[in-house]
Amino acid sequence: MTSYKVKKYLKEDIVAEVPGSKSMTNRALLLAAMADGTSRLEGAAFSEDSVHFLKALESLGFKVEADEKKCSVVIEGHGGNIPNKNAKIYVGSAGTAARFLTAFTAMGDGEYVLDSSDQMRKRPMRELLGALEGLGAEFTWLGEEYTFPMRVRGILYGRNAVGEPKTVNLNIDRSSQFLSALLMVLPIAFDDVTIKMTGTREARSYVEMTEQMMKQFGHRGVEKLENDSYRVRGGNYTARDYDIEPDVSAACYFYALAAATGKWAMVKRMRKDSLQGDMKFIGLLEKMGCTVSWERDGEQNLWLKGPDGKLKGIEVKMSDFSDQALTLAAIAPFADSDVTITGIAHIRGQESDRIKVIVDELNKMGISCNELPDGVKIHPGTPKNTSIETYNDHRVAMSFAVTGLAGDGMTILNPMCCKKTFAGFFDEIDRLEE
Repeated sequence: MTSYKVKKYLKEDIVAEVPGSKSMTNRALLLAAMADGTSRLEGAAFSEDSVHFLKALESLGFKVEADEKKCSVVIEGHGGNIPNKNAKIYVGSAGTAARFLTAFTAMGDGEYVLDSSDQMRKRPMRELLGALEGLGAEFTWLGEEYTFPMRVRGILYGRNAVGEPKTVNLNIDRSSQFLSALLMVLPIAFDDVTIKMTGTREARSYVEMTEQMMKQFGHRGVEKLENDSYRVRGGNYTARDYDIEPDVSAACYFYALAAATGKWAMVKRMRKDSLQGDMKFIGLLEKMGCTVSWERDGEQNLWLKGPDGKLKGIEVKMSDFSDQALTLAAIAPFADSDVTITGIAHIRGQESDRIKVIVDELNKMGISCNELPDGVKIHPGTPKNTSIETYNDHRVAMSFAVTGLAGDGMTILNPMCCKKTFAGFFDEIDRLEE
């Protein structure tokens, strides 16, 4: 499918289903691989990113049984040990797989060759790789320095353990995944490491998810120190049965559609106690005039209704849930006043330069949009039906599909780039319109 023609959404209630959280799936895969024993993951995502993660674990020698129809994965962990001491792995364009598996192999006692897509080679890695070097991992660059492809010799190569306390500096201004990666893998190789943060980024909702999941898999927990530092102690992870939440990032597209059209929307299996930072987007939509109810159908489902008139304009710092910056930009034309999004300078280094994409594609629709140093200012208007270039970025495809559904239609080019996280997104749109 080279293009998808979005039609104006005319039905009533929006009831949608989304896959499991990619962020939680990939964290659970790593934690299960590092645990001692066999874990069963239910509700797992089988996005392109997660499939790359699964295949990489198999290349590293882990026994994995995956059932895509049942959304389940059974993985046999080896207590922090990597079975194959020499392997080649490919992470595709998956940022979580790239950061988490690089850190995991760097903690091991083998030598590994890691490669990625051209897109991932351009995304940030240097800060994480520098920290891993500081801890004792050895890298050989097989292309440009501090990016894929690379060869890594693990910290434990020729050693049994690294017991002395260590301190390492880390900057996460370009990606909080650097910190999540280190937090998860350090306990399998070190007894005591302090990570001292050197940047300015305070948004860490995905890091908090990581910390909670580490505890769910049996770790004692990360200690927060003064001067913005994290202390990570050694310890074992415990195998377990684990139920993965639906992907809130994906669910937000359907709630955004309700917000822009004044309709009710519900995404199945949403949780009040969700670990996912993108739940902040639901609160943002409330501030813009939407109504939220967990009791509308008596089943404890999350329902959201858009306002009867226009959405309220807003100025918001989205550094802590920046995956939804594109989603907000997509419905900003339907507000009653300007929508200003700040705190998202780092999204220039994601699958595309998302700030530039927002400006270019909204302007193409006839919506005036100003680029800011760390965000955008969007002036409301009537978006015209046009062709949206997706830049092989899944969030561009899904976000601007919402603009078309709420407006007068839209043509999404290369729509299947959404398979990175939600391969069935446009199938779900078709089902909603039946």
